[in-house]
Amino acid sequence: MAAAPRIELDADGPDVVDGRQIRAIAFQECRMTYVRGTLAALGRTPDGCRALVVGSGRGLLARGLAGLGFDVTAVDPSAAATRIARATHPHDHPAVAYRTAPAEEPGLADAAFDLAYYADTFEITPDPDRVLAEAARLLRPGGVLVYDTVNRTPLSRLIYLGAFQRLPLTRIMPTGRYTAARLRTPAELTAALDRHGLRNEDICDFRPRDPRGLVRATVARRRGRITDEQIPPLAGFVLAPDARPRVTYLGYALRS
Repeated sequence: MAAAPRIELDADGPDVVDGRQIRAIAFQECRMTYVRGTLAALGRTPDGCRALVVGSGRGLLARGLAGLGFDVTAVDPSAAATRIARATHPHDHPAVAYRTAPAEEPGLADAAFDLAYYADTFEITPDPDRVLAEAARLLRPGGVLVYDTVNRTPLSRLIYLGAFQRLPLTRIMPTGRYTAARLRTPAELTAALDRHGLRNEDICDFRPRDPRGLVRATVARRRGRITDEQIPPLAGFVLAPDARPRVTYLGYALRS
């Protein structure tokens, strides 16, 4: 019987399963499609604009935004993630500047960004109000805050607290990465955004086209049968704007 993989965030190695990177790769196309749609709906272009990615991990989303034309600053609390991001494409994306800092204290200038994308953040932070106060400070008036996060429902608890953290067959995260108290409903997040002068404009569900594909991909990745890069077509995440979010959702807000 093959040895169980090592579950570790922001780590390289053939025996490591990094759930953060798995999510980043699986969600990338939905995230980019949503950003492009949001910009189109608002009649905005990336030309000459600055974007911030908070919770940037290994930099996949930051490089995607740079590919649209943004000048990007990528912030992550993990020094290991920042190191990997810098080493992955050191010359391909000069428009991305990586730095290590927590979302609660990013250490960046006031009103410096036209767009801020918060990934892998709202479902992790114990202090969302502090994070959102910083987001409002960092955005220019009229700036766009885009986010994705995990809802708090029976199904999301089953997946994020159970399958992804405890079940041996599907575990990809360290225990304690997610807790029920840090999962927030769209209504709760909308109210928190409003408290900081960020007017929520949209909520959009996104989900695997077939949940069985996500299960098969997760099991295969744990067993070393596929790489991270092979997960997206198997998991098949798609936007579902007319559906009620049951697990994960995207949204955007405007800075007053």
